[in-house]
Amino acid sequence: MNKIRHEVFWPAFGLLSLALIFSIYDSKSFLEIVTYLNNLLLIKLGWLFSLSTLLMVFVCIAVWISPLGKVRIGGPDSKPLLNRWRWFAITLCTTIATGILFWGTAEPMYHYSNPPKSSGISGGTAEAAEFAMSTVYLHWTITPYAIYALPTIAFALAFYNRKAPFSLASMLFPLLKKQNGAVTPPKNLSSFVDVLCLFALVAGMSASLGTGILTLAGGLNSLFGIEKNHFLLLMICVVTVAAFVISASSGLMKGIRILSTINVYAFIAIALFIFFLGPIWDVINLSFNGILSFIGGFFEKNLYNIVHPEDDWANSWTVFFWANWMAWAPISAMFLGRISLGYTVQEMLLFNWIIPALFSVVWMSIFSGTALSFQMDGSADLVGILNDSGYESVIYEIMKHFPLKTFLPAFFILIVFLSYVTAADSNTEAMGGISIKNINAEQATPPIFIKVIWGICIGATAYIMVSAAGIEGIKMLSNLGGLPALILLSTVMVGMIWLVIKSYSKNSGTNLL
Repeated sequence: MNKIRHEVFWPAFGLLSLALIFSIYDSKSFLEIVTYLNNLLLIKLGWLFSLSTLLMVFVCIAVWISPLGKVRIGGPDSKPLLNRWRWFAITLCTTIATGILFWGTAEPMYHYSNPPKSSGISGGTAEAAEFAMSTVYLHWTITPYAIYALPTIAFALAFYNRKAPFSLASMLFPLLKKQNGAVTPPKNLSSFVDVLCLFALVAGMSASLGTGILTLAGGLNSLFGIEKNHFLLLMICVVTVAAFVISASSGLMKGIRILSTINVYAFIAIALFIFFLGPIWDVINLSFNGILSFIGGFFEKNLYNIVHPEDDWANSWTVFFWANWMAWAPISAMFLGRISLGYTVQEMLLFNWIIPALFSVVWMSIFSGTALSFQMDGSADLVGILNDSGYESVIYEIMKHFPLKTFLPAFFILIVFLSYVTAADSNTEAMGGISIKNINAEQATPPIFIKVIWGICIGATAYIMVSAAGIEGIKMLSNLGGLPALILLSTVMVGMIWLVIKSYSKNSGTNLL
């Protein structure tokens, strides 16, 4: 216990424990309060989520082309901790979680049947299909990965180049004073930021675990006819939490390295299977039109709730996704920054921003395009499945139209399970890291007990919200978790802008660090 940062761990753990106890004692009142806070957040701050994420894209571009882009993490003589393939695999799996697996087929079905009124598009038309494709590109490619990339760079530079402590507040180093070659954020600031983001990540990870639980429950129903109930959801949650805690406890470069490699190969295998045995030309056509629409409407789509304030569609969808990515981003960035040692800032942007976004383009093209093709040509009533059986059932209905009808859903269930375990592994590691003292570049692994505690918190939160409120509970968790992260990430962005400006004045990023 003497290793614990008491001023960080206990406030975050206590606040979450009180919320969980209240939710169990009076779930109705708890849900009413969370719903009220969620609606208030969307009405008052939805525009800020949209504007901030768009600005992050442009700040990433500015960092890339500036002298700062040539700076090597850890200094000119530092050696990479990982080779490029392992770096890519771990980065992709840390950021992807279960998101593209759950939403890749379900989300386009909703947008196809219910495009926003302000778009002037009728549901179930070719125009609605194009809108659906362009929207999944918005939610899963360039913009969201910028949310991860920017704080990752900020933390890596702070931790390795400025010798800042293992704290989220270290990301603010461009705005802090440098003393004796290092940056040490004020203790109160460091503790406050860490507490806020621990709370945010538990909410964000719980929301992602919720989508994983629903997807796994849908798969078990499809394979074995097991009805979704509270006990089934609880058992899935317990097994998943146990798996990622065990993986995280195996050490930074053991469990996650193995799992991420298996995961990426599994992603590639199932994507190629669906692409080559599915409606390949429809997928290509829908993807081409969707990409053109996405590029042509890039600014309007990113700022939809500002351009169309009368329509709550963007707050229900785009802000939900931005909030979820933001809730994960600060603490994920601590892990991603640590494994970026030895690479330049430009290489970090390539592997944390561009390549994962391109992977997501390909994935969404295949799965969203296949779903839309099946719906439009009458091969399957996926909209009906979504409305009657839930979002999690769409992908399993699609798989019924492919060979290996029994094996494919089972393989998909395995991918979903591994995806969340891999992503949660890295974040549990980082959560444990900021909850204890003396984490540094040489000693970066927290004790097992702290990972177990956070794993239980995440599992309990996810189960309560999913069993009580389903998909709407997941959305509310994401939104509320994203708010404190939004505050930190906006400040990080200001610091990075200042660093870019200074790099031009010195004509060298290295001189800044």
